Amino acid sequence: MGNTSCNHPGIPPPQGPKAVGCTDLMMDHTVQGSFFRLYYPCQKMDKAEMPAWIPNREYFNGLTDFMKINRTFGEGMFNFLFGSVKIPAHLDAPFHSNEKCPVIIFSHGLGAFRTLYSAICTELASRGFIVASVEHRDESASATCYFGEKGESQHAPNASILGDLLMEWIYVRMLQPGEQEFPIRNQQVTQRADECVRALSRLADINSGLPVQNVLQTQFDWTTLQNSMDLSKVAVIGHSFGGATVLEALAKETQFKCGVALDAWMFPLKDDTFPRIKQPVFFINSWSFQWPENVKRIETLLAADARRKMITIRGTMHQSFPDFTFVTRECIGKLTKLRGDLDPVVAINLSNEATLAFLQRHLGLEKDFNQWDRLIDGEDENLIPGTNVPLLQSAM
Repeated sequence: MGNTSCNHPGIPPPQGPKAVGCTDLMMDHTVQGSFFRLYYPCQKMDKAEMPAWIPNREYFNGLTDFMKINRTFGEGMFNFLFGSVKIPAHLDAPFHSNEKCPVIIFSHGLGAFRTLYSAICTELASRGFIVASVEHRDESASATCYFGEKGESQHAPNASILGDLLMEWIYVRMLQPGEQEFPIRNQQVTQRADECVRALSRLADINSGLPVQNVLQTQFDWTTLQNSMDLSKVAVIGHSFGGATVLEALAKETQFKCGVALDAWMFPLKDDTFPRIKQPVFFINSWSFQWPENVKRIETLLAADARRKMITIRGTMHQSFPDFTFVTRECIGKLTKLRGDLDPVVAINLSNEATLAFLQRHLGLEKDFNQWDRLIDGEDENLIPGTNVPLLQSAM
């Protein structure tokens, strides 16, 4: 599988026993509403549409803004490279599960959006989870959208019309010269955690059978999700800024029973967040991203609870977790730091399997994910327990 992924770039299909469907939900059309991509076990389909990885051209514009390149050039480049990439899931396929599903809320990194972690989210869904990949509206996503009332638009040039509503786009907020970063990032991580909690609340409403008012025109039958979720088994997962969001969400909401932070960026968090986190946390780090100050903050959390773990994957980069690592050819991926030395499929499998083992342990699942328990302790030729970052000893 690894060699195939290098020769023919594409997002690897999930390996679990269940077929995977996906759909989008926007409840409450305003910027204060909830917006996420939902991945779920579905009926096996002989023929079904697979959704585009990048769902709208505005996301290309947002990515070019984030990368600080010309929009016209960037949109053409991204469309050429990634416009035909599909997510390995069936769009709006009927939900199907013989048992109640545990629930995951997923938080993307800075400059990303709801569809860019499909290799992780589809894998979890293929193992029986319902996964809501939130698209954050704190101006940390490359782009996101909401609907405003006609006549109230502040972004008319970017708007498209749906009935009596205008679709409006929010692009990533870049720091201005002289701005202090921490107040901005802390405000963002607070909003992000609130959006994760709100997404969980929306799923609880759907599970209870409340009618779904989805602003987006999808074909998915939301009534099939009534009583489909085990809301006593809920976790939160995120990458980078999403890793910080995991920790803030755990501090805010005890219904999250555990969290998995993928290459967490700890900078946005206040120190007083840490003692409010009571749940198990699993830190899965890349080989090249972490640095002493960041790891020291992680170790503050590890020291407070033996159920918390940290491992590092050899030969990986910070971008080994999003899908970009799969859809760029090896030479381009290494030049742009979207790929590390380790085969990206091997890397994501290690991360996903370690995550599944941790979720089984701390959500009390009756699955076979404990076959990967050794990965939680870094027992693999491509893993190490703890960190590869040398830490200077300071006086306590």
